[in-house]
Amino acid sequence: MNENQNTRMKRLRKSEVFLFIIVLIAFVISVYFYPKLPEKVASHWNSKGEVDGYTSKFFGLFFLPITLAGLDLLFAIIPRIDPLKENIERFRKYYDGFVVLFSIYMVVIHLQVILWNIGIKVNPAVLIAIGMGILLFYIGILCENSKRNWFIGIRTPWTLSSDAVWEKTHRAGGKLFKIAGIISIVGAFFQKYAIFFIIIPVVAVAIYVIVYSYIEYQKEKR
Repeated sequence: MNENQNTRMKRLRKSEVFLFIIVLIAFVISVYFYPKLPEKVASHWNSKGEVDGYTSKFFGLFFLPITLAGLDLLFAIIPRIDPLKENIERFRKYYDGFVVLFSIYMVVIHLQVILWNIGIKVNPAVLIAIGMGILLFYIGILCENSKRNWFIGIRTPWTLSSDAVWEKTHRAGGKLFKIAGIISIVGAFFQKYAIFFIIIPVVAVAIYVIVYSYIEYQKEKR
């Protein structure tokens, strides 16, 4: 095993150990607060920040940690099974950074639910707008550094068929996702409409990059 492989393995072990610790913290938080919460806990809020959904205490406390554990396991498997895993290794630090950031975001959302149910009212609309904004901005960074693969990035038939189209699409998409992230954060100041500050830019970017990749592929063919 050469020096680069050794360095890569050390980084992988560190990132995966850190993810394990994050998941463990989520479970510890749930166990700690279990006796303190009512049998029915608030679990969903409308655009005004008002509770409009409840669930059982067990489900409310353990659904997210269990889901996060499953997602982190999937995130760990993807780079190992992708037929183009050598390409993933070329931007692996950005991928690992996204997984860690996403996991922290999920734990923060988990804490918001718990705090609300013990009387500390943290507005979910503000939290989600800011959290999603940070994630979207980082997705832009991830896109700008990604290389062609089957699982991570803007995967259309045209980006997957051409390295050149992949690079052009991800450079354009990376800038747009950063802008979408900033717009999402601005949505925190408009709580009733925060969800639209997230959804509309993301849908617009998705449509744009699909069309853009098709056009670039047709240019390449000609």
